[in-house]
Amino acid sequence: MPEVAIPASVLASLAILAGGALALRFSSALPTVLALSGGVVVAVALLELIPEAVDHIGDAHDAGPVIAAGFLAFFLLERVLVLHHRDDPEEARSHHHVGTAGALALALHTFTDGVGIGLAFSLDTEVGVLVLIAVVGHGFADGLNTVSFVMSQSGRAGQGQARRWLRIDAVAPVLGATLGSLISVSDETLGYLLAAYAGFFLYMGATDILPEAHSHEEGTWHRVLLTVVGFLAIFALTRIAH
Repeated sequence: MPEVAIPASVLASLAILAGGALALRFSSALPTVLALSGGVVVAVALLELIPEAVDHIGDAHDAGPVIAAGFLAFFLLERVLVLHHRDDPEEARSHHHVGTAGALALALHTFTDGVGIGLAFSLDTEVGVLVLIAVVGHGFADGLNTVSFVMSQSGRAGQGQARRWLRIDAVAPVLGATLGSLISVSDETLGYLLAAYAGFFLYMGATDILPEAHSHEEGTWHRVLLTVVGFLAIFALTRIAH
């Protein structure tokens, strides 16, 4: 359904731009926003993607290793490319072109998010909407990460470079959704892809977004509540959809 998936992917692009803009201007507010988006991302993986993947694959024992592989693959990608925005800046600067490599990896990641949106909408609108919600949720974090990581290598002088990569990241989901909506796959193959995406989302939400959101002592219970709200909102959406 390219007529739905492609316009919908624009929401992910807007979320990336919003996250980057916030990182450039209001760094003190980031943990509060991440607390909500982290809850959304993990809830979509647990409450929608994994059940859908099992339904399409037909066996939970076959889906489990793919979920684990998706989790591990994103971990390795992040570590190998020194992608994590919380890495020590001095240590990160010792890697040649690490800022460009990290930003490129994020652009490839947002492109695959777009492919996931296109594939999900080709399955049905309900799955497409929920995958879109998850992508928008962590797309905001992707925008934050892009700006934070590039600027950690070059300081405020790197704002121009960070803005350029932010624009590239924002275009990537639309290109990915265009490709994903044109690909024809079997139900079983789509199930495996959804399982891999569940692993991606679990890693990003549980080990990346939420720890960053809750790493500051100020306003701890406020952010805990926002994370719970994110979970409950996705739970309500899945119940209504079903």
